[in-house]
Amino acid sequence: MRWNFAYDSPHAISELLQREGLAMTKKFGQNFLLSRPVRERIVSLLEPLENTTVWEVGPGIGSLTALLLERGAVVTAFEIDHGFCRILREHAFGEDPAFHLVEGDALKTLPATFYQNAAPERICGNLPYNVGSVVIAKILEEGYRIPQMVFTLQKEVVDRLCASPGSKLWSSFSLLAQMDYEVTQSFVINAGAFFPTPNVTSSVVHFTLREESLVKDELRASFLLVIRDLFAQRRKTVRNNLLAGKIGALLGKEGVVSMLEDSSVEPSLRAEALSWSQFLALSEILSSYQAR
Repeated sequence: MRWNFAYDSPHAISELLQREGLAMTKKFGQNFLLSRPVRERIVSLLEPLENTTVWEVGPGIGSLTALLLERGAVVTAFEIDHGFCRILREHAFGEDPAFHLVEGDALKTLPATFYQNAAPERICGNLPYNVGSVVIAKILEEGYRIPQMVFTLQKEVVDRLCASPGSKLWSSFSLLAQMDYEVTQSFVINAGAFFPTPNVTSSVVHFTLREESLVKDELRASFLLVIRDLFAQRRKTVRNNLLAGKIGALLGKEGVVSMLEDSSVEPSLRAEALSWSQFLALSEILSSYQAR
């Protein structure tokens, strides 16, 4: 029998936390999503879910988890808060054979679980604002290539993930997200849909795996190094960022100058002005230099 909890009631949530001896805390940046229609809309982005393996990061007390299980998903939940874990395990879903709980910091437990198991078919989460971008970057950098990913994040983070070349929001984070995925902002969630009410607007971002990555596997390490160096200080030029970064330490001044000449990238540009083809050209040149 599934746990029938009033996830849309601030009173019920407060009462549960009080009963469990859990204070409302900002420690992990957790805000509870009250609106069932919004939660259903999020879950619908992950369909079909029947017998689908879904990993959920930061389930809290299980408002999304409950819907995922209702739709027939096999859910592995990653939760850091010991009090929430107790609720999930002892009251909510502990007896459900389709539910598995991994307790601890997702930045550590996700890589370990990926190492031990096959990658899931879906991953999702209402991510805490203070670590949401870090969790996503970790998943993307490791190249797990999960077919569908849906996350609720601070809107400004989603705007960066979806940014286009030439935009002031175009960043290494944008490139990291878009090299393997089509990334779209699905919809905006007003602060009033959460409890407690955050001081920011949230958005739901949808990642759909590309049939073919924009970055070849053999260029991946060079590409990641290039984008990290070039966006290290946004006000600096491409040349100065490369000289100041790991690539400069690796190649030296003459190597950086040659790299820019060989890739036909204007040294005085800033990173946000570069196109995908230019980032890839720099990555190819760097890779060829390292292979010598």
